Amino acid sequence: MKQQIARIIKESIEIKEKILKKNAVEIEEIARQIIDAYKKKNKVVVFGNGGSAADAIHLAAELVARFQKERQGLEAVALPSNISLITAIANDYGFEKVFSRQVESLVKKGDVVIGISTSGNSKNVNLAIKQAKKQGAVTVGWTGENGGELKHITDYCIRIPSNSTPRIQEGHVMVLHILCSLVENELFPENK
Repeated sequence: MKQQIARIIKESIEIKEKILKKNAVEIEEIARQIIDAYKKKNKVVVFGNGGSAADAIHLAAELVARFQKERQGLEAVALPSNISLITAIANDYGFEKVFSRQVESLVKKGDVVIGISTSGNSKNVNLAIKQAKKQGAVTVGWTGENGGELKHITDYCIRIPSNSTPRIQEGHVMVLHILCSLVENELFPENK
């Protein structure tokens, strides 16, 4: 077991070192888009399936509640968090529209919309990104190394340099923490 534990930790470290080399510029660009959106009284909308749904909820919680600083809440919505809404849309329109229907009603021009899919090919995520683009949002994808369709339809795409779902998800969590730190420090420099 100790060897397996060491292997998993080393894999995670290697992926994070690759993220530093390959994704730092994109992370900064996305942070700037989020900061600009908040300065213009816009919001962040985020979604994904399974573990990516949990990451979406995690990101929204850090923005609305707080990350590391005592500060006012920032408007962020995690679309996977309303199970009644998800099941109503899935029942009436099909599961592929559970996010796009919510985007249609919630997103306005200038919002930042983040779709999370480790494969980049989640149909419901990609349909929602396309809808967000139609509505004038800044679109962001978080995916794995391949990027799938998501890399082609978003304005910005963080492609974690791995094909392993657990390592991709670990990378996504690190990215969300970095983004929250950058956003808080820029918008609330005087807060501790």
